[in-house]
Amino acid sequence: MSLGYILTIATFASIYSILVLGLNIVTGYAKQISLGHAAFAAIGAYAQALLTVRAGMSFWAALPLTVLISACVGALLGLPSLRVSHDHLVLTTIGINFIVIGVAEYFDFFGGAMGIIGLKIPTFFGRPLGTTGYFVLVLFFVLLALAVSHYFSKTWARLAMEGLGEDELAASSLGVNVARFKIIAFALSSAYTGLAGALWAHYVGSVFPKNFPFELSVLFLSMLIFGGMGTIRGAVFGAILLYILPEIFRFIENYRMLVYGILLTIMVTLQPQGVLGVDGVADRMVAKVDVLVRRIRSAAKP
Repeated sequence: MSLGYILTIATFASIYSILVLGLNIVTGYAKQISLGHAAFAAIGAYAQALLTVRAGMSFWAALPLTVLISACVGALLGLPSLRVSHDHLVLTTIGINFIVIGVAEYFDFFGGAMGIIGLKIPTFFGRPLGTTGYFVLVLFFVLLALAVSHYFSKTWARLAMEGLGEDELAASSLGVNVARFKIIAFALSSAYTGLAGALWAHYVGSVFPKNFPFELSVLFLSMLIFGGMGTIRGAVFGAILLYILPEIFRFIENYRMLVYGILLTIMVTLQPQGVLGVDGVADRMVAKVDVLVRRIRSAAKP
């Protein structure tokens, strides 16, 4: 494998990590199951494309504005979560996915089916970053996303979201503003996803409606469930592993997606907490190793 191929896989896996970290906020913490996050990625990608290609803004000036636009649109699209139950919210987010892609495809302002082309990898102090430089830039945003996620996980807002995710009535009786924290969850999650969509768009160089199908939303949710919902480590692990698995199985060509699906189904069925989720495979292995070490120490004492 060439260095360029490895860098491409690493870049996309890193971008997906940012996106799944955002999905973890609304689905892992707030328990608002979203099957429409491909649409939120499309919002970020299209916003960045319009600002840089159409409005002529630089990458650096457009990116913060894209994140803000994504957060605002995410909060707006999160309003249906105030009116429907968890099960119906799944259907609502699926509908949002098709609506956003439909708008992008049938309105000329967004380029229609021809999309928007001409996005470029940004320059840094006048010098093009190139493939390696862009990977380093994406890696920086991954670290930034991890830092924000870690800080958020220690706040009272995270506890409030988990409370409303478990029982909205009980959380409300304890003083949690359910509507406010649902909107915050969708807004913050969309900010992450918009950032990921913008980074993706510049690396690919174009944005088309077909780039954000419903199947992509299913993949994002699968990544989170596989890694472990409600955990930062699980979100990153699931995104990276499930992105590179099809590449690992490329040697079996047409059967690689079948093997990929079988492994994912078995894992989710036998280990619903995820590999790195709370009380998941990793936690149980660490607990067993800890017990073994204690037994060895006890046996070694005179």
